[in-house]
Amino acid sequence: MPNITSLELYQYQIDLNTPLPVAKQRIDHRVGFIVNVVLDNGQQAFAEISPLAGIDIEGLPLQGFSHETIEQVMVELTQLQSTLIGEEVNELNSAVANSAYPSVQFGLSVLLAKCLQQFPARVKTQANIPLLYHGLSATAIDNKLADLANIHSVKIKVAQTDMDSEIAFVHQVLARKPSLTLRLDANRGFTLNQAVDFLACLPKKQIEYVEEPCLQPSDNIELYKQIGIKYALDEFLLTADLDFEKLLQNQPGIGAFILKPMLLGSLTKMQEIVSLADHQGVRCILSSSLESDVGITDLAFISQALTPDNPPGLDTLSAFSQRLLDENGQLTLNKLKLIKD
Repeated sequence: MPNITSLELYQYQIDLNTPLPVAKQRIDHRVGFIVNVVLDNGQQAFAEISPLAGIDIEGLPLQGFSHETIEQVMVELTQLQSTLIGEEVNELNSAVANSAYPSVQFGLSVLLAKCLQQFPARVKTQANIPLLYHGLSATAIDNKLADLANIHSVKIKVAQTDMDSEIAFVHQVLARKPSLTLRLDANRGFTLNQAVDFLACLPKKQIEYVEEPCLQPSDNIELYKQIGIKYALDEFLLTADLDFEKLLQNQPGIGAFILKPMLLGSLTKMQEIVSLADHQGVRCILSSSLESDVGITDLAFISQALTPDNPPGLDTLSAFSQRLLDENGQLTLNKLKLIKD
């Protein structure tokens, strides 16, 4: 087993060309870390660790996503710099097991998989689901839907502005290609009655599911009973000590799990969740936590391996003002800030 000879920690901050929605909040920049290791056999690997935390465009803390802060993650990663150098690369497993932070668990598990050459290799190009929301410019919408011949589903953020405008927006999207299926994401923005009213104005047969429709998660089941449209779970999956097996057995109407690995934990945990969901006939769809192109690239590989029949939701990079990878997939170090131990 090779040893770790170098562990470098970098921080990035990337401004966004247009604010991105994080539930009902908006962010105009993204902050995260890149961990780069070198082994004594000459091998090098890097991975992103970026909790979805920080402040929104109004200076308010982001709510409902990562429970760890950027500062907490930095402290833990800088401590690992001194403890892992000189150790066998498999000690990354211990670091994953000992961390209380899902973003660290996920990022280090990706790093270990790469070091052990167990990270999935791309065989084919998976489709990606365009992300749309009311307020996007006409040009941005046109760009996202430019390849309509190969786009069969779109994800649309709803429950963010007024209901009439969002209903009209959904119909405008469908007018571009009436056969499109819809993945609606409400981020718990509706009451039960609002969700019923909203969905009554849309073509039911074209809705794959509504992601986190109701403010009260217990209302999701009632929504399904009333209108027969399945719902997907995203934020609910971040509940501490959630029993996924019990959830799948006892909650009717679940159409999909939306898995944000940066918020959930290690690759092993992702595999366990996907296996449980598959057994119950619930599909899993990998989704970004607004990572940089480093994280998005890795998520695309992971999705191909774990959920090959379910295109991921990774359409967030168009808002980023710069990339961290060059055309050869290598880190552009002059865009990163080296954090010294």
